[in-house]
Amino acid sequence: MTTDAWLEELSYEECLALLRDQAVGRIGVVVDGSPIVLPVNYRVVETGAITWIAIRTRPGNVIEQGSSIVAFEIDAIDPFHHQGWSVLVRGTLNHVDPDAADFRERFDPHPWLLAERDAWLAIEPFAITGRRLHPAAGGWAFHISGYV
Repeated sequence: MTTDAWLEELSYEECLALLRDQAVGRIGVVVDGSPIVLPVNYRVVETGAITWIAIRTRPGNVIEQGSSIVAFEIDAIDPFHHQGWSVLVRGTLNHVDPDAADFRERFDPHPWLLAERDAWLAIEPFAITGRRLHPAAGGWAFHISGYV
């Protein structure tokens, strides 16, 4: 007998732990009335009561041209086992001064592409949520996945 796959809501602490462990996510912005989603390097910065998602990009990049309300997502998918997780951050995108007190040291996400990455941005979240997809349990005892 098999049971259906199921979704589990992740706690805020689990979401933060997953955010801390990754280095690449996707930011979604609306530009000229249309959504666009782009991969970015990021860094989680926890300053007292506020958690920030810091990114660097080229000045004038499409991310800077977008709306100030953004979405940011990280995830991991295992298509073979039909399981995975995702964390969604919704928040306000802010331009920041990298020369402010020890900002560069604490907020630098160390982008993989360094050329012209002089626009420093930080997402101030108003919501951090996540889900984990658990695979269906059971199944045929002689399924190939039992031997891989």
